[in-house]
Amino acid sequence: MMSKTQDDISARPDFRLFGRAQGKPLSARQQALVDHVLPQIDLPLDGEIDAAALLPGRSAHILEIGFGGGEHLAGQAEAHPDCGYIGIEPFLNGVAKALTYREEKGLDNLRLHRGDAREVLPAFKASSLDRIFLLFPDPWHKKRHAKRRFLQPATRDDFARILKPGGQLRIATDVKSYADHCMAEMQADERFSWRANRADDWRLPPADHITTRYESKNLGDCAPVFMDWVRNAD
Repeated sequence: MMSKTQDDISARPDFRLFGRAQGKPLSARQQALVDHVLPQIDLPLDGEIDAAALLPGRSAHILEIGFGGGEHLAGQAEAHPDCGYIGIEPFLNGVAKALTYREEKGLDNLRLHRGDAREVLPAFKASSLDRIFLLFPDPWHKKRHAKRRFLQPATRDDFARILKPGGQLRIATDVKSYADHCMAEMQADERFSWRANRADDWRLPPADHITTRYESKNLGDCAPVFMDWVRNAD
């Protein structure tokens, strides 16, 4: 029997999940990780989420939203064991893959939650995160679907509240219309500054970027665009 954190989030009344919540059946090993390990490392949903308390003794605390198969998230956690990482992903199969990486690589600096990040962001403690990754989110190409895009004024407000002054937000996409959407949303907010000084700053992957299999498929209509923003001091 699955725990409450693995309930079908598309049935929740507060938000509607667009897209699939699960794909092919999990392997026995993956199901065991979901049933027994995920509840132990899940986020507390009954109060404020304090990243420093969940992952104590870490030099920085980083959140990845929509981590897909977990390759980037696990790679970052492995490369920076001194930092604490939190991943939120609605797709069950992606969570199961991330749990597998965590077990295989011994990533005790990684916590995971299966759910809609829009529901969870308001619970994070203010100024508690050093960095946020939003990499290759669903672009929702059609104009009538633009409201489904993750980056909206409400989530932008959440980013501004939970990032520390000087904290970084990285958004990556390989869809031109989504890149335009992100630029319009972020440049309108004086709480953030864009870090780019030259074209290569958004055209080339940052030095610390970890390319995933999804990104390598080149499914978008443009080369990947990397937008790094800094949370300004109030």
